[in-house]
Amino acid sequence: MKILISADMEGATGVTWPADVLPGTEQWQRCRRMFTSDVNAAIAGFFDGGADEVLVNEAHWTMRNLLLEELDERAVMLTGRHKALSMVEGVQHGDVDGVAFLGYHTGAGTEGVLAHTYLANSITGVWVNGEPAGEGRLNSLVVAEYGVPVVLVTGDDRTGLDARSYAPRAPAVAVKDYVSRYAAVCRPPARTAAEIREAARRGAELAVRHEPVQAGPFTVEVEFDASHLVCAATVVPLVEQCGERRVRYTTDTMYEGIRAFKAVTTLVSSHVEEHYG
Repeated sequence: MKILISADMEGATGVTWPADVLPGTEQWQRCRRMFTSDVNAAIAGFFDGGADEVLVNEAHWTMRNLLLEELDERAVMLTGRHKALSMVEGVQHGDVDGVAFLGYHTGAGTEGVLAHTYLANSITGVWVNGEPAGEGRLNSLVVAEYGVPVVLVTGDDRTGLDARSYAPRAPAVAVKDYVSRYAAVCRPPARTAAEIREAARRGAELAVRHEPVQAGPFTVEVEFDASHLVCAATVVPLVEQCGERRVRYTTDTMYEGIRAFKAVTTLVSSHVEEHYG
């Protein structure tokens, strides 16, 4: 049994505001340890449940946040940016039996601690075939095309509720309870580690590859907080304007869909000014 852990940081234990996750800040240095603790708890739980291999894919910002020197030595870590499938890189090779969404968060325009979708700001909503889609739903559609189930989700309590819509069987662990986008009632690392480990052990039972799900075509709509960002996004082939601040595109597969989304967000981020966005 091989497990892929897609490790994001906004949904990690103790994280509540931007400085906690911005590389180079004092708070980020502090929160890296709690982030690593969450990942180690999941690794331990999956091995408790019978896993033979665990690959941790760094999925936050620079994708260089976890402390390798403190990582459970039974696992290996894929770190760094510029990966074909970004947050779920590694699932495409046919040897992964289950994927964990660790440290995840809710999507742009919804309630949740540090809620966003790919870009910290600028995007106010994403929809796939008319359904609201945060990073969890987007990535679940990608891994389904490779026949891999989602077997664990961790983050704030709103993230767990969101996961019921795309991974209803996966155990969900709330490491904090949402108060506002920048505030939460947090559980201590010792407590969240125990809960994550137990949930991962149970989640390992779900790690059974199934037939790939071909659910396309997928129509993705993205809404921005400023109209000029539409001009940036529509440089991507097949992306068209469908509202004053909204674009859409359609792909046959979510593999193509997520890569197009990466292209859109990369171009949009290059058109954001410091003060006015």
